[in-house]
Amino acid sequence: MSREKSALLWGAIGLLVVLVAGQALVLVGPGLPFGFAGLFALAAVVGAMVAVAAYRFEYRLTRKGQA
Repeated sequence: MSREKSALLWGAIGLLVVLVAGQALVLVGPGLPFGFAGLFALAAVVGAMVAVAAYRFEYRLTRKGQA
């Protein structure tokens, strides 16, 4: 699998984790301190950060033989 595709998939996982955690907070907890638009914006930022981190660190881990 290419590094780009792998990084995008990790970014999608990060995005979905934030969205699921936000829904759990709405269903079980006190609710969101901001609206759903803020949740989607936060999820997009986290997904992008995870994708960039996965792209940058995957090369280092495979070079060291740890991935």
